[in-house]
Amino acid sequence: MDFLFVIILGGLWGSFANVCIYRLPLDKGVVSGRSYCPKCKNQINWKDNIPIISYFLLNGKCRKCKKKISPQYVLVEFLSILFFTIIYFLYGITSTTLLLIILSLSFIIIFFIDLKHFIIPNEITFSMMVLGFIKSFDPNLNSLFPNYINSLIGGLLGYGIIWSIIFFYKQVKKKEGMGLGDAKLFAVIGFWFGWIAIPFVIFISSVVALCSVIPSLIKKSKNMSSQIPFGPFIILGCILYVIFEEQYKNFLF
Repeated sequence: MDFLFVIILGGLWGSFANVCIYRLPLDKGVVSGRSYCPKCKNQINWKDNIPIISYFLLNGKCRKCKKKISPQYVLVEFLSILFFTIIYFLYGITSTTLLLIILSLSFIIIFFIDLKHFIIPNEITFSMMVLGFIKSFDPNLNSLFPNYINSLIGGLLGYGIIWSIIFFYKQVKKKEGMGLGDAKLFAVIGFWFGWIAIPFVIFISSVVALCSVIPSLIKKSKNMSSQIPFGPFIILGCILYVIFEEQYKNFLF
C-alpha cells in the first residue's frame, strides 16, 4: 500500500511539474487556473487529467481539438513516479526521502525547461539554494548531506567557479558562453551536497555534454559556438554523484 501511495503521489506531482514546465517560461502563475490544452485553450476535464492513464485512454490526443498531446507530459509523470519510488525504496519514510523528492521534482522541471527554452528559472534555483542551506543545520542529517559550513562553501564554490568561467570566456571571446542559470544550478548542488560534489559534477557534466555534441560537430550541423542546454547535463552529473557518492568519497579519502 505504501508503494501504491508513493506511485500516486509521484504521478500527481509529475502532473504539477508539467504545469510548471509549460507556464514558468511564459511567466504565468503555476497555481492560477485549471489546466488547459495548449493548442485549443479549452480547459481539461479532471478525467482527462489523470497522470499517464488519461494520455493512453485519449490515444495521446486532446478530447476537444484532437491535436496530439506531447509525449513529454507522460514522460515527466513517469520520471516523477520513478524517482519518488526509488527514493522511497532506498530511504523509507524519512526526512531524507522528503528532501530528495523535492530536489528530484525541481530537477525534472529544470531539465525540461532548459532543454526547450535554454533557461533555468530563478524561482526554482533560489528556492533550492535556500532549502539546501537551511536543511544543513539539522544535526540528524543523512551522511549524503553536508553540515552548514560545507554547505555554504559548496554553494559559494559552485557559483564562483562557473561565474569565473563565464567571466573569463566573455573577456577572451567578447561574447556570452554559459549562462548564469548554470552557475545558480551549481550553487544549488553545492548547498545540497557540499563542496566535495562540485568537482565530480563539473567533470561528469562536461564530459557527457562534449560526447553528446561530438556527432553534431562531425556532421557539421553544429559548431563549437553553438548553444546547448547545459542544465540537463549538470542534473545528470548530480544524479550520478548521488548514486556513486560513497565510492567517490572512498576514492578521494
